[in-house]
Amino acid sequence: MKNALVTGGSGGIGKAVCLQLARSSFHVLIHYNSNKKSADEVLSLIESEGGKGETIRFDVSSKKAIESALGKWKNDNNDNHISVLVNNAGISKDNLMIWMEEGEWNSVINTNLNGFFHVTKSLLKDMIINKWGRIINIVSLSGLKGLPGQTNYSAAKAGIIGASKALAQEVGKKKITVNAIAPGYIKTEMIKNLDEKQLKTLIPVNRFGNTEEVAHLVDFLAGDNSSYITGEVININGGLYT
Repeated sequence: MKNALVTGGSGGIGKAVCLQLARSSFHVLIHYNSNKKSADEVLSLIESEGGKGETIRFDVSSKKAIESALGKWKNDNNDNHISVLVNNAGISKDNLMIWMEEGEWNSVINTNLNGFFHVTKSLLKDMIINKWGRIINIVSLSGLKGLPGQTNYSAAKAGIIGASKALAQEVGKKKITVNAIAPGYIKTEMIKNLDEKQLKTLIPVNRFGNTEEVAHLVDFLAGDNSSYITGEVININGGLYT
């Protein structure tokens, strides 16, 4: 049984990804930072379906916390390693740049972009040694086209896209693939205040997406059948490109 770590696994897209990977016989590490209750609920759902998993807590914006938590897991699992990483954890603090505080910029960059770097680096060596791995980064439409009021979030997601393309070239010979998934409007807590009726008119399929649709794409990229796909940014947005 392969081990998969899903950062931000306690809700929204992360929850759906955890459940789907467990259905594909992964032992899932459900990451959370503050919402232990939600992470425990995801684990209970996995176990109710006969799957395997565990929760793991750390702050993705803290290098020290990441290294401590993942180091402990490695020590407790000497004969095992994490072969699939889904970098899903992230925050947004929207504001027009002229009004944006330095703290709003730094917290989004530290959580989204630096978190990707430190978590991925902590697991990369084991993937290289074992000559197999899947790194799947959840980015955003914002990182591709930019959105007003999201210079911090767009910068972080665009940074992960560039890093994904570069890392894919570094580790491809070790049978490690690195891809990014860029969701559009997916029904999650993050967009609950948006006007779906109005916005869906901009989307060719005329609806918002579901978290399960993203999860199935993650599941495909985490498996052997996607071994010739790497360095890609895959849009899942109902045809919304403008």
